[in-house]
Amino acid sequence: MICFPNAKINIGLHVTEKRTDGYHNIESIFYPIPLMDALEVVLSDRTSFTQTGLPLETAPEDNLVMKAYTLMDRKYKLPPLDIFLQKAIPSGAGLGGGSADAAFMLKLLQATNDIPGTRTSLPECDLLEMAESIGADCPFFIRNTPAIVTGTGNIFQPSDISLKGYIIYIVKPPVSISTKEAYSMIKPQKPVFSLNKLSAIPVHEWKYVVKNDFEPAMFKKYPLIEEIKEQLYSMGAEYASMSGSGSAVYGLFKNNAFSPFPPFFTWKGTLE
Repeated sequence: MICFPNAKINIGLHVTEKRTDGYHNIESIFYPIPLMDALEVVLSDRTSFTQTGLPLETAPEDNLVMKAYTLMDRKYKLPPLDIFLQKAIPSGAGLGGGSADAAFMLKLLQATNDIPGTRTSLPECDLLEMAESIGADCPFFIRNTPAIVTGTGNIFQPSDISLKGYIIYIVKPPVSISTKEAYSMIKPQKPVFSLNKLSAIPVHEWKYVVKNDFEPAMFKKYPLIEEIKEQLYSMGAEYASMSGSGSAVYGLFKNNAFSPFPPFFTWKGTLE
């Protein structure tokens, strides 16, 4: 069986407070986009993992896809599988690629209907619980619909934001930013503008009210990221922002006219 884990962008990202457990509470809107990896599982006599496409820095056993398999295997004793992951979503970009791969792996495994003791799909609440134990962003990709996200990234409320028909252009410079590094560089604060109100504001006005709290620190350390954002605006973007903690930057356009960003990773698609 094969599936295609997709990336997401953050529309706004507020880091509201540091928790006593060391994590941070956030407020953001997650929006799925059609930039996709490919994930396939094939029945085998022993479990193996093969990754191709864009390079990853993690060892195969530390890949979130394998963590998802191991978690499901401990609960339901899965059959051995050959697992193939083709990466097209860059890592260290703030696009949620690793989290998407893990969540789609959970959904793919339950869809194989080979879980002993049951001939029906697992309840969504079980998948969400397992996804949350893998990583904060993983539960979003179980439902994979626009959502206002709070807590550590694990509390979701449906969002009526629609970017259907917009062209998105993503640029990732040769900079990878770890989540740990990003959080160490900012000071949590309550937001001035709540993202719950965003659907009432036209996209071309978002730049006046929507903020990503990671941008000031990341722009200071990596000026190239800010330059990319400014260039997207100069190309006609109605809104541009760094996604997550970076380093990818996206622009939302009404037209299809773009200038190249060689030699950076770039991707263009139409949103649904």
